[in-house]
Amino acid sequence: MSFQIAPSLLACDFSRLGEEIRAVEKAGADVLHLDIMDGHFVPNITFGMPIIEKIRPLTKLPLDAHLMITDADKYIEAFKDVGCDWISVHVEACPHLNRTLNQIRKLGMKAGIAINPGTSLAMLEGALSEADYVLIMSVNPGFGGQGFIDQSLDRVRQLKRQLTEKTTKIQIDGGIKESNIRRVVDAGADILVIGTGLFAAPDYQAQIKKLRAAALAVA
Repeated sequence: MSFQIAPSLLACDFSRLGEEIRAVEKAGADVLHLDIMDGHFVPNITFGMPIIEKIRPLTKLPLDAHLMITDADKYIEAFKDVGCDWISVHVEACPHLNRTLNQIRKLGMKAGIAINPGTSLAMLEGALSEADYVLIMSVNPGFGGQGFIDQSLDRVRQLKRQLTEKTTKIQIDGGIKESNIRRVVDAGADILVIGTGLFAAPDYQAQIKKLRAAALAVA
C-alpha cells in the first residue's frame, strides 16, 4: 500500500518557515503542499509568489500549489516561474477546466483538479483524462484545523471506481490525523495533505512514522 505525505505549510510556524521546511523534509515528507487563498474564492488570504520564490531554494521536494483563487489562468505561468511543480485548480472556479489543465501540463507541471465537499463528482466528467491528480477536499476550504468530513471517504471510493486512467492519483486534504488515516488510505487516497495532524506534534519525524504506521496497521 503506497501513499505520499504532503505537509501543508499553512499549519507551520511562519516565523520559522525555513526551519520548518527543512525539518519536515528531513522527517520524511514526500511533497510540500501550499495553500494559496485569495480572500475571494475562499474567505481567507494566505501567501503568493514572493513567498514561494523564497521557499523554492530551501527544499528539493516537489512544491504542490493548491490554488483556491478565482482567475487561476492568469497566474499559472507565474507560479511555474517561482518554482511550483504541481498545481491544482478548483472545478468550481475554472470555467474552462480542460484548457487550464492543459496549460499547466504544457508548462511541465503536474495538473490537478480540486473539488469542494458540496460539489458533485459529476462536475469532474470530461476533465479527468487531463488531470494527473484529483484533490478531494475533506473540509470546506478557507481555514486550517477543521474536522474531517466522513462522507469524503465515500467520495474517494466513488472517484477511484470512476478513474479509467490508473495513473491519475487521488489527493485528499483536511482533518487527516492518526485516528482516521487508515480509513483514508483504505478508501483509496494516494496523496495525504496533513496540516495540524503533523505540525502540532513536537517531533515531526516521530509523527510521520506514527502516521505511516497508523495507515498501515492491521485492522
